[in-house]
This record gives sequence, structure tokens and C-alpha cells, in this order.
Amino acid sequence: MSTLLNGREVANSLLEELRGEVEALKAKGILPKLVVLVAGQDPASAVYVRHKEKACAKVGIISEKLDYPADVSEEEILKKIEELNNDESVNGMIVQLPLPDHIDAGKVIKAINPYKDVDGFHAYNVGKMMLSKDFEDLAPCTPKGITKILDHYDVDIKGMEAVVIGRSNIVGKPIANMLLNRSATVTICHRHTRDVASHSRDADLVVVAVGIPKFLKADMVKEGAIIIDVGINRLEDGSLCGDADFDAMKDKVGMITPVPRGVGPMTVACLLMNTVTAAKKQATL
Repeated sequence: MSTLLNGREVANSLLEELRGEVEALKAKGILPKLVVLVAGQDPASAVYVRHKEKACAKVGIISEKLDYPADVSEEEILKKIEELNNDESVNGMIVQLPLPDHIDAGKVIKAINPYKDVDGFHAYNVGKMMLSKDFEDLAPCTPKGITKILDHYDVDIKGMEAVVIGRSNIVGKPIANMLLNRSATVTICHRHTRDVASHSRDADLVVVAVGIPKFLKADMVKEGAIIIDVGINRLEDGSLCGDADFDAMKDKVGMITPVPRGVGPMTVACLLMNTVTAAKKQATL
């Protein structure tokens, strides 16, 4: 049996550290605050937002959720973002994705003050992350969570052959760059890659984030590989599974994140970590 990379345990440890940091900030009169804007009633988003609210309460971060109907205008969302940008009591904000089709997500993300962009999606923060590991202070939360899991389990990425399956702006591209920042040799595969397995079979580390249940099969990875499964998919019977075929490969690989209790809890924890970082930085401006 491979080593389970338990993201929930790592997240709980990180949240405990953040609780101490928040208490120290409050003693200085700094009250970290996160605002979440939600448009529509996407079920998966609703679950994720509830997790964020619970985690904020656990560490002492003030959390506010602003609900909008699915037909809210882009103009109204942009106006609220401008208000929050100018509100000194707000340290971090996120606009929950996906947005309704009539709203330009790129325009919305661009409107957020990059110092309050705790999702790490603004071009300013993405660009900083490209420079080196030292500039990942407000990096995207899921990729940051992956690096924190690997750090917790003392995985030295330097020199590894790493394959990232998926090229989204939220996970694939940023985690590829963060692995490169840690001196891995990185290959990115995507829907137009002719033979994904020809790349993944040689990889020491595979990050799969494609949103396809059990896409990564046991014969697509080598013995002892490290598998980071970002996917979370609900099957017809109501059960959850990742983008990797966990049961088929758990005795073949060296380390693997389970689904659930893998990467998901780390995404929330790193959102709060970014919020605390943003509060500290704003206090020095």
C-alpha cells in the first residue's frame, strides 16, 4: 500500500498555525477579513463556500458572503468589487467561479485589487509567481496547497520528472510553474496531447487535474510514482472519486492523495493563508 498524502491532516495543521497568526494580528488591531461574492446557485460552489466559512470561523478570520442572483449584471459585480477595493476593512476578496455565462470572468478578475486577490488569479500575482518561489505569496490556492502537501511529507521535488495533466489557469499552468520553481523538469499534457501515457509512464510525479473520473489508469504510471489527484467527481451512485483510478494504482505507486481528504482541504486552507498574508502586507502599506 502506498503512502496516503492526507491533505485534511496537513490542512488542519496549517489552520492551527494561522489561528495563532490571526490572534497576533488582532492583538495589533488588525482584523483579517475575507469577502466572497457568489452569483447564482452552483451546487459545487455552495459546498466550497460553506467549507470556507467554517474554516474562517475556526481561525478567527471575519467572513462575509455576498449572494447575487444568476441574472446579476456584470456592471453590478464590477461596482461591488470597486467598493471592496476601497474598503480598508476588507483584506481579501474572491469571486466564486464559475460565473454566469453573461459575465466576463477575465474582466472581473482584472478588476480586483491584486493586493486583495487571495485566489491568486490576477495577472499581477500570476506574473510574480512566474519569477521564482520567493514571489509565490499570493499564488493560486490549489497549486499552493499541492506544494504544502509535498513539503509536509518531505518530498524533494528537485530533479524530478514531473507531468501535469491539465492546463487550466486555476491549476495546471500554475502548478507546472511552481514545480519548475522547485527545479523539477516539467511536462504539461492536455486534451490535444497525442499520447498522455507516453509522458506519464516516465514521471516521478504526476499531477492530474482534468475533471474526468479515473482518467489516470494504473498502466499510465510507473512503480513508486507520486500521484497528486486534483479531481473530485460525483458518480451516478453518489460516491466521489478523483481523476486517478485510486483503487487500481494504490499498491503500485509510492504516494497518492485520496479523494476526498486530499487536495481539496488544502485549497481552503491556502485561501485563508493568502488572506492572512494579504492582511499583513496591507498593514505595512
